[in-house]
Amino acid sequence: MGGTGGLQQCWVQRAHDFGQKVFVAVPDQISNPIIDDVVAEALQLNLCFLNGPGQTRHVPFTFSPTSISRNTLLQLESVAPLLGRLTQAVANQNDLIQGVHAPLVAADAFFAEMLAMHRELHSGVMELPRVPLLLQRSDFMVDEVAGARLVECNSIAAGMAPFGERAHALHGYIEGRWPIEFARFHTASPGALLPNPATEQLARAIASAARQIDSELGSDAEHPGFLMVVQENEDNVFDQRLLERRLQELGLRTHRRTFRQLHEQLSSGPNQSLQLADCGTIHAVYLRAGYQYQDYIASDLDTRRCCDAICATRIFIERHRVAVNATVAQQLATSKRMQLHLVGGGDTLLQKLGFSLRERQALGAVFASMRSVDADSAKRLRDENSTGEWVLKNQGEGGGHCLFDRDILSRLDLMASSDYSAWVLMQRLRPAGRANATLVIRDGKAQRVERLVSEIGLFTAHMGEQALPTDNDRSGNLGYLVRSKPLDVTEGGIHSGFGSLDSLFVESSGSILASI
Repeated sequence: MGGTGGLQQCWVQRAHDFGQKVFVAVPDQISNPIIDDVVAEALQLNLCFLNGPGQTRHVPFTFSPTSISRNTLLQLESVAPLLGRLTQAVANQNDLIQGVHAPLVAADAFFAEMLAMHRELHSGVMELPRVPLLLQRSDFMVDEVAGARLVECNSIAAGMAPFGERAHALHGYIEGRWPIEFARFHTASPGALLPNPATEQLARAIASAARQIDSELGSDAEHPGFLMVVQENEDNVFDQRLLERRLQELGLRTHRRTFRQLHEQLSSGPNQSLQLADCGTIHAVYLRAGYQYQDYIASDLDTRRCCDAICATRIFIERHRVAVNATVAQQLATSKRMQLHLVGGGDTLLQKLGFSLRERQALGAVFASMRSVDADSAKRLRDENSTGEWVLKNQGEGGGHCLFDRDILSRLDLMASSDYSAWVLMQRLRPAGRANATLVIRDGKAQRVERLVSEIGLFTAHMGEQALPTDNDRSGNLGYLVRSKPLDVTEGGIHSGFGSLDSLFVESSGSILASI
């Protein structure tokens, strides 16, 4: 794996997958051996994707961390657990979930299925035996003018916590092994790398939930069972296995299955326990699948529709005494449609959901402006000359569902009225970007980026509406994930775009996480 060898040439990489404009990545004067060493350390830390049978590639990462002010960090650390509580509170409002999402039925087949599952689960008078375990990642951007704003909450398949932890470790290695080169691409502000105990804290939250279920079932299992539901042909397996490994060290039995496999392997046991064939009782279920329509396709099964059996499998899980992340209700509670409703409902709605004045103010301070889409949206944007101030977002998850600038009007002009409800307009956030240039390491090569912007995700854990304790407090903050991208690139997913793993450097001391 070769690195860059000086300012010998400039080369261009086209963001062809997303129709982005060409950006230039300029090799910097960091020698091949340094880049090779850093990439080797990334591989040593399991910062890898599968790249085919028996093959791996390292995850794209920054050479140096992103700076954040102490005050901004404290704000995010205080509001993230509130957002977790908000998700749980909304998930308990069955009528609200059905009413908010009803317009999506005609416009989005996936949400039609989700609502159908929700109705089947919650139509009875009996309370469901499953225990909602919320492992949420709340993603923020820091706007240059408005400050920190919520991008979205991820209640299902909120992954890459272990990768976030390892990115912090990688930056610590670079700082210690290559201090001169690290300093060249880093801020001059005093401070320190922010510790990131995400894997440990996430594993402890899951283990705590599993043992609670075990205690309630009276089985007194020496090794409670944990099930991770994964996608077919998963390439992000290393991030998942890092979590599994720590759960095993904490005494849990870990199992990986797809929905298709579970269709034939799940059964009921004593006291409404969930049984996995040849593996015994399952006490905690963590969905790393189920957030997109293709996860429910099993065309080989003899069902009325290809997804019926998979939907039935997910319903079956929730009808047992098991800690589940994410429940169908949790997933719907964090849709963009619900986010639009919460922003529009403002202080009154938050008060009805049980939040104090101080809590409502904290939540309101990070809510970005949102608008519904209707027949007048295109005209309104043209009259206001405000297209550049908005992002057009689809309800889809997993990245690649956002439109900007003139693409917004093009899509709105062609959109059928039945599709309006499947889209929302959200305030476009404009982070300042790093003041100093940095390097992004991708495919063993270094790309110099002049202005890198970051999305900061904070992980929290709740059972019901109660935050699960971390090692040193009861805030519910587990750790963080930072994904950074060039300023002029709109799609920043690590899988789906030009994002890269990053970590945080706190410009002054005193954060909650820094004391861990």
